[in-house]
Amino acid sequence: MKADLVKLIQHALDDLSTQGVFSAEGMREPMVERTRDPAHGDFATNVALIHSKAAKIPPRELAEKILAALPDAPWLAHAEVAGPGFINFRLSADAHLTVVASILDQGEQFGRSNPAQRQKAHIEFVSANPTGPLHIGHGRGAAYGSAIANLLEAIGYDVYREYYVNDAGRQMNILATSIWLRYLELVGETVKFPTNAYKGDYIWDIAATLHREHGEDYRHPADQVHANLPADEPDGGNKEQHIDAFIERAQQLLGDSAYQTIFQLGRHVILADIRDDLARFRVNYENWYSEQGLFDSDAVTQTIERMRQENLLYLKEGNWWFRSTDYGDEKDRVVVRENGSPTYFASDIAYHLDKIERGFDRMINVWGADHHGYAPRVKAALKALNHDPKCLDVLLVQFAVLYENGEKKSMSTRSGEFITLRELRKDVGADAARFFYVMRKSEQHMDFDLDLARSQSNDNPVYYVQYAHARICAVLRQAKEKGYPTRITPGIQNLTRLTEPHESNLLKTLARYPETLHNAATQAEPHQLVHYLRELANELHTYYNAHQFLVTDEALRDARLKLILATRQVIKNGLALIGVEAPEKM
Repeated sequence: MKADLVKLIQHALDDLSTQGVFSAEGMREPMVERTRDPAHGDFATNVALIHSKAAKIPPRELAEKILAALPDAPWLAHAEVAGPGFINFRLSADAHLTVVASILDQGEQFGRSNPAQRQKAHIEFVSANPTGPLHIGHGRGAAYGSAIANLLEAIGYDVYREYYVNDAGRQMNILATSIWLRYLELVGETVKFPTNAYKGDYIWDIAATLHREHGEDYRHPADQVHANLPADEPDGGNKEQHIDAFIERAQQLLGDSAYQTIFQLGRHVILADIRDDLARFRVNYENWYSEQGLFDSDAVTQTIERMRQENLLYLKEGNWWFRSTDYGDEKDRVVVRENGSPTYFASDIAYHLDKIERGFDRMINVWGADHHGYAPRVKAALKALNHDPKCLDVLLVQFAVLYENGEKKSMSTRSGEFITLRELRKDVGADAARFFYVMRKSEQHMDFDLDLARSQSNDNPVYYVQYAHARICAVLRQAKEKGYPTRITPGIQNLTRLTEPHESNLLKTLARYPETLHNAATQAEPHQLVHYLRELANELHTYYNAHQFLVTDEALRDARLKLILATRQVIKNGLALIGVEAPEKM
């Protein structure tokens, strides 16, 4: 109905423009919103207030002209000017009946639209360092990014999902060194494990694989390993300097070939685990993009050289700095360190240039909230290199905090004390995890109540929504058992029999689905869809508890079956967009 009203108003504006009353050129699409107070009708628009200055006509007078120019529509019962120039619309009593027929006719496509007109959208999400299993913080980014991708497809984008594999740089070297040290312990060497190394059980597992495949080929005496290393933090030293020295020692003793064997083993095992974990969480990608590939192809070197040639860099204290303050950033950023190695920022610039070169119209990065200061520097680099920074949207996700029995649970990849996404998924299920993750705005802190997610009660929001779907399926099974036909009549036949207040409420809620879907997609807020589904489920449960569906009156039974079948379809459609299943039995 909302889209139909927009078309109706636009027709009136075009008609007035043709008459020479004012020029509609350059006018935005009319804004139509649902009224908060039903006494004011079903919808309202402020189009006259917005355009009165350009039209040089007082708002109320312009509203009257628009009202007079509105074409007739059988589903529009009444329209009137209100206040300083609003136009209120009241739909006919039968207007919402057509939505049931539309839902049943369109099925999975109901609510989808094509305002994006197949623009190419690139969305990068999760992209956790392959240095350990995904934890529940990563899970929120996975559920959110996946839902955003699905929503964008629902409004007509050609979506390309990509995981940026951070497989170059210091953290990967810490991983390789951690594996080697655990390997040394397995072959009988007594080594002191660095404070800043990775300590999870998964490191032992990879080290054991290394031992099985290579025996004692990579064994070196502990005194050689530790000789003349700077002190670690507990011993009065610096943990960062200590682990960096350990990395150099590992590379020196092992040599390039052996070191790369350990490095690649760690990368392969952990990345395979991440792929599997995400796939079981119903998160899939078109591509897994290697950061190391940017270096292997010289893309990073070429990007840095281009920035030098365009005078975007300057040398200071041995580092090469990008003049990012000239392009909106709060301070300049290092792209090449004094030792000649590029920073992560340098490879990020190269990566975003590559996205543009691949022809994407829109780029979306889903990053952890701790990266909030990173967006301005990437946008500054794009602007400096003659690209519109508006083509990049950075969506921030706060980490989730897990609670069980009212107590907060710890997470730390480095220490190994963390709850993995796999553990959470196996505990509460992918449905509950995904639903809970997108219940709140992504930038808001989230307390994940593990006990609530486990529960099979109406207090559990995902259970409540899924139960609404399952209840409808149960009604259909009961109809077959009683010998009632479940084949419904076409179109809006018999729907005028839906006169109960519960039925009217359900019809109006169903009619809101397309606009809810559109708003959730354009505003990158899947929680809007979640709230809608909870409301729809509540309407269904209330209706179920108040009325019989399988009545002897054939026409009324047909109408009620149509209504609940439409409700079932919308619940299923909405749940699919957030990656949650719609069970037929519970």
